[in-house]
Amino acid sequence: MATMVSSAGGLLAMLNESHPMLKFHALSNLNTFVDYFWPEISTSVPIIESLYEDEEFDQRQRQLAALLVSKVFYYLGELNDSLSYALGAGPLFDVSEDSDYVHTLLAKAIDEYASLKSKAAESNDEALVDPRLEAIVERMLDKCIMDGRYQQAMGMAVECRRLDKLEEAITRSDNVHGTLSYCINISHSFINRREYRREVLRCLVKVYQKLPSPDYLSICQCLMFLDEPEGVASILEKLLRSENKDDALLAFQIAFDLVENEHQAFLLNVRDRLSNPKSQPSESVQPGNSDPDSAQNENPGASEDVEMTDGSRALTGRLLDMDPNEALYAERLTKIKGILSGETSIQLTLQFLYSHNKSDLLILKTIKQSVEMRNSVCHSATIYANAIMHAGTTVDTFLRENLDWLSRATNWAKFSATAGLGVIHRGHLQQGRSLMAPYLPQSGAGGGGSPYSEGGALYALGLIHANHGEGIKQFLRDSLRSSNVEVIQHGACLGLGLAALGTADEDIYDDIKNVLYTDSAVAGEAAGISMGLLMVGTASEKASEMLTYAHETQHEKIIRGLALGIALTVYGREEEADTLIEQMTRDQDPILRYGGMYALALAYQGTANNKAIRQLLHFAVSDVSDDVRRTAVLALGFVLYSEPEQTPRIVSLLSESYNPHVRYGAALAVGISCAGTGLSEAISLLEPLTSDVVDFVRQGALIAMAMVMVQISETSDSRVGTFRRQLEKIILDKHEDTMSKMGAILASGILDAGGRNVTIRLLSKTKHDKVTAVVGLAVFSQFWYWYPLIYFVSLSFSPTAFIGLNYDLKVPTFEFLSHAKPSLFEYPRPTTVPSATSTVKLPTAVLSTSAKAKARAKKEAEQKVNTEKSAGTESSSSAGQSSGKGKSAAEKDGDSMQVDSPSEKKAEPEASFEILTNPARVVPAQEKFIKFLEESRYVPVKLAPSGFVLLRDLRPTEPEVLSLTDAPSSTTASPAGGGSATGQQSAASSAMAVDEEPQPPQAFEYTS
Repeated sequence: MATMVSSAGGLLAMLNESHPMLKFHALSNLNTFVDYFWPEISTSVPIIESLYEDEEFDQRQRQLAALLVSKVFYYLGELNDSLSYALGAGPLFDVSEDSDYVHTLLAKAIDEYASLKSKAAESNDEALVDPRLEAIVERMLDKCIMDGRYQQAMGMAVECRRLDKLEEAITRSDNVHGTLSYCINISHSFINRREYRREVLRCLVKVYQKLPSPDYLSICQCLMFLDEPEGVASILEKLLRSENKDDALLAFQIAFDLVENEHQAFLLNVRDRLSNPKSQPSESVQPGNSDPDSAQNENPGASEDVEMTDGSRALTGRLLDMDPNEALYAERLTKIKGILSGETSIQLTLQFLYSHNKSDLLILKTIKQSVEMRNSVCHSATIYANAIMHAGTTVDTFLRENLDWLSRATNWAKFSATAGLGVIHRGHLQQGRSLMAPYLPQSGAGGGGSPYSEGGALYALGLIHANHGEGIKQFLRDSLRSSNVEVIQHGACLGLGLAALGTADEDIYDDIKNVLYTDSAVAGEAAGISMGLLMVGTASEKASEMLTYAHETQHEKIIRGLALGIALTVYGREEEADTLIEQMTRDQDPILRYGGMYALALAYQGTANNKAIRQLLHFAVSDVSDDVRRTAVLALGFVLYSEPEQTPRIVSLLSESYNPHVRYGAALAVGISCAGTGLSEAISLLEPLTSDVVDFVRQGALIAMAMVMVQISETSDSRVGTFRRQLEKIILDKHEDTMSKMGAILASGILDAGGRNVTIRLLSKTKHDKVTAVVGLAVFSQFWYWYPLIYFVSLSFSPTAFIGLNYDLKVPTFEFLSHAKPSLFEYPRPTTVPSATSTVKLPTAVLSTSAKAKARAKKEAEQKVNTEKSAGTESSSSAGQSSGKGKSAAEKDGDSMQVDSPSEKKAEPEASFEILTNPARVVPAQEKFIKFLEESRYVPVKLAPSGFVLLRDLRPTEPEVLSLTDAPSSTTASPAGGGSATGQQSAASSAMAVDEEPQPPQAFEYTS
């Protein structure tokens, strides 16, 4: 029609004609003009509708009428009506048309379909879906797959719960491996229901297994989410039995990746499902190798922890009478069992933390001198800070040098001082028992030392063996049974809960339950927490009996312990936990509601689930009890740790609340979810809170700030330096109140945690949640009521290390590149003793010119130091660190900084990269800069920038140079100090920082 139409009136009048051809003409023309004249047409919608419903009308004309009505409704904004008429239009509604109308309606159709499907899934009945709607959605999915838009197709298939289409999209895509990993990401970040997420993962595993070269690393991660140990075991066995050495390396890599997720019960399950090698004639030898675990349980009195090596000895004895393939498998099996039990990684981490320990004893010395003796809170805080600072390094120099100061601790302070040794020696499995021997309860008459140090020692054993307690469980159970002193029971319960974390062992549960039923407040609190640790994530029926007892008992402490314990049992169970959460949050006892907040936090940990966030925010502003409100805000940190950028935004208003408890909760929520990220928004939110008017808010803010800034260097964010100085100022200020002083002391411990080589990490690299880390922080956040729980923070520490391993699981020397300025990620400079004797200095007048000159000289000196360091000292510093003696070159540079030499050479610019040597410290922020060198002898099995990485040796014939051979475990323990002689060696290196005079060199033999 060439004529310009100015109104649709004529065409609308035609609709009232009797002849069908005229009506058809009117409809088809109106359909072309509807975009312009819909306001006019909308008045006669009833007529067009009646045409659509007219049975005598021809099919095609009725569909045309439906399409017209649908478009008019679309313009009127009535999308539901529009969609139902569009479905009536059948093939005339063209999905491939590129118009706003079609796009909007397709989105509406998909949403409608997805919501119908998910409602049906939640109520477990068949979905009643209009077949026409289904046809449209299918047409759309097919079109996406045809056009090669696979990610869109997968997103839609996941939303619409069409796993058949999801599979088709993946298999037809051009890069199947990439598509699969994209899919795994979607399933973790977007699927809210746990049940459905598991279905999707099952479907993905199925696709993976059909591939010609399956990606076993990802399959095993999926199987771990699905909790299917037999699948993992069969894959590992297949790889171990392979002729190819690379397959065995891959199996070891999978094992390390699974261990990183810290799921003790699952790993032991996989380990026990690996079949034993078949030996040919000598069957009689078979029983000789009863699994080492059972051997451990038979002789609980053995003073040393039984090691895995017993098993391997029995294996090598049998190797003689096997065919070579089985012998090879047997040797690999021993290695993988060591990895799965966690021993290998714990041992390597221990060696790394010991040899790279860079903690600054001068900071502790300053704290110790500035803290008044009478103030027991700060005295204890200093002991906590020392333990956290040296977590896992086995260096207890500070304690040894200050024994008389340490002995001032009495009662519970003594308990936590002894328990601190457990944090320092964390992972020292072989010698845990002998290290703690002087403090442990002595069997026999008279009873040994004070019950406080005995209880502390049992708690320490739990910390040493946290999440890895096969060797020590039996001993702790015996100690628990044989004592009825509540302090010792308290320590034994906590120790047992840590050692048997998540194993859901019925016998241990009964032992702990007996302690709970004695109704002693001190022991009962620990028993409640311990039951939760034991049953973590099992969602067992035990929670209901714990809840019943919490209602019966009169002791607040026991109710609080149980409330947290119940929350731990539903860890990660998402919607399965809703009934229990509902029951707890409706309770009239505020302590149980407080447990309900933790239950919400832990059931939905890391899911960023909207429903959970909504509930927590509701309680944060509406509950009558301050404790519950504080915990509700704090719990947001756990729900959101997978998306740390969101947390500061969500709690920003709460951080300005009039209620100090809410502000404290907001600080810790940010601390927990942004831990170790150094997020700028998080720091900005916490800064004002560190100078809040209320003391405990300052305490929370200081601790949270330290958690956010852990392992962030001053070069990458100048506020780190400011914060360190602020801490020092608070600690040295005589008039600062105890609460914030304690916060500052703990914060300086967390800031330099683990010899400055660990960060707080709640997600493993495969985006799986680390059970122990999350549980550790959840219990740590209880320190508000009970200081000894501060030590649980050490469970969330993970070493920032790249540790490359060869086929023998040894650490070869291997160089790789960090493509960033070394100063961005270096250790903080060691502090120096102020030279002047007078503590108070009067301000001296400074001329602006001299100040400028000084600043220039200092800047040049710093640049010079950095260039020297990046160029020459890297190799020497790693050598210095690995020997553990003498000061490493980096420290010397730090000291020479203090002297501004007048004859300053022109500073060279700092190098833009540095070469790191395996094992190296790789900070999370540094991971994106790590590159592997081209012509290197070793190639990593998977390109991971940190963690345990297995290396393929391209030149296996040449001899290897190994590093990390000096282990802190080789020495015998002296019962007097209760520590190892190696402590002295490292004492030599760290004493340099404390005493003014250098130590005489260690004895050595001279060889020409």
